[in-house]
Amino acid sequence: MSATAPSQSAKANLRTVALAKRDALPAVERKAAAEAIATRPFPLRIEPGVIVSGFFPIKTEINPMPLMRRLADAGAQLALPVIAGRGKPLTMRAWSFGAPLKAGQWGIREPTPDAPEVAPDILIVPLAVFDRAGNRIGYGAGYYDMTIRSLRAKKPVTAVGIAFSVQEMPQVPATERDERLDLVLTEREVIDLRDK
Repeated sequence: MSATAPSQSAKANLRTVALAKRDALPAVERKAAAEAIATRPFPLRIEPGVIVSGFFPIKTEINPMPLMRRLADAGAQLALPVIAGRGKPLTMRAWSFGAPLKAGQWGIREPTPDAPEVAPDILIVPLAVFDRAGNRIGYGAGYYDMTIRSLRAKKPVTAVGIAFSVQEMPQVPATERDERLDLVLTEREVIDLRDK
């Protein structure tokens, strides 16, 4: 048995528990949570032209679109991820509200191939589970860990998790391949992890 097997099993268990809690939230509460995050002051300064990547939510994920619209109104250039292939970092492509989208892997909406590739300054990151040490669990493919690592090798990048407060766990197991979050936004609070 490999050294990471217990960690992977623990992660899978935490993911199952957190997603069940997320799935149990009524749609009206999920919508109100997304609006609460969007209307609260954003914890990072948005200079005109700063590139912020977000994502289109799937299943019962919190919807970052209200926040992204607010950041675009503040002058941010938006981007969305495109899956480049298993084992590869995500490609971030420029996008704005009203620009064309196509269905990508798992039916996730993503920019068309002619949209320019960009290197975001801020990544709004989906997650299944998070803790107050900045650790997160995604869906198991490692796309965001690879992407954050790749971008951080090139420039300073702030990784901002976005989730419902019920997705928080006391401790999330982490390996050397896992990239830490700098902030987590929930409907209840802004959790600043940069000094952890």
